[in-house]
Amino acid sequence: QVRLVESGGGLVQAGGSLRLSCAASGRTISSDVMGWFRQAPGKEREFVAALSWSGGRTNYADSVKGRFTISRDNARNTVNLQMNSLKPEDTAVYYCAAASRGSFVGNWYGSAGLYHSWGQGTQVTVSS
Repeated sequence: QVRLVESGGGLVQAGGSLRLSCAASGRTISSDVMGWFRQAPGKEREFVAALSWSGGRTNYADSVKGRFTISRDNARNTVNLQMNSLKPEDTAVYYCAAASRGSFVGNWYGSAGLYHSWGQGTQVTVSS
């Protein structure tokens, strides 16, 4: 069982940047699809970004495309989410998640139900 711990959240003004990190322990995540999801108050959890096990394929929600970048460092067993040009509507708790590479059909990794391990989340607040 892999344990995921997010960090890097905080309060930032609109237009600013934050870099979230997800540290994995218990086993390597080098063979997993890794994703970031978020949940705002009163809203359902939504997909943000995901990265294939090789790092060669990425998926992004339309709302963050061009502003957010997901990356992984398999040597450090971590996944990062660089968030630029933040908007107030990006305010949410951000969760890191891991999925087995064989869980997906095709190259879209945005289905939350296919992820087997989740972190506890980190709060991101963007002020206007």
